[in-house]
Amino acid sequence: MPPRAPRLSASARRASIIDAGRFVFARRGYEATSVEEIAERAKVSKPVIYEHFGGKEGLYAVVVDREMDYVVRRISEAIAQGEPRERLEQGALAFLTYVKDHPDGFAILAHDAPAAGGGMLSLLSDLGVRVSEVFTASFKAGGYDARAAPIYGHALVGMVTFVGQWWTTARKPPIEEVATHIAALAWMGLRHLPKRPTSIRNRPR
Repeated sequence: MPPRAPRLSASARRASIIDAGRFVFARRGYEATSVEEIAERAKVSKPVIYEHFGGKEGLYAVVVDREMDYVVRRISEAIAQGEPRERLEQGALAFLTYVKDHPDGFAILAHDAPAAGGGMLSLLSDLGVRVSEVFTASFKAGGYDARAAPIYGHALVGMVTFVGQWWTTARKPPIEEVATHIAALAWMGLRHLPKRPTSIRNRPR
């Protein structure tokens, strides 16, 4: 008779369920995923999942929160130092590296999500706030209206995110090159940004 596998601790079992949920959610999306499928992959019973997470929605929220915490931390670290253009490129590269190296995590964040998880919209909001802080400091130093910084911060995050979604299908050029293009596009616009932008409609013809 083969020896029985050692019994997992509660923390190890919880981690195993999270890993299984991450795998299944990434491939099937929230709606198509069943607790039975997660339990089978994690090699636990359905009641164990309910005991730890209260159900599928609770587990999904934990998986999404962990992914968001990870990518926000990576980007925050990337944009913490350097000249403004360097920060732009480092931030874009950090996110694209996440897309490349953690396809399951990115797939989960890119899926439609229930309100409990927040999904991509919550991620974009968190990233936008952090990038906006960098823009605020740069705007103040350059004599620009710092109140507009969140507009540019969130615009940059949205651009990088959707380019990342495109790249998951195209898979080329290399992410380093993609990040350079994104930073160049954003920087050329910021470099020539007027102190007080005015609408084209209000300009004399």
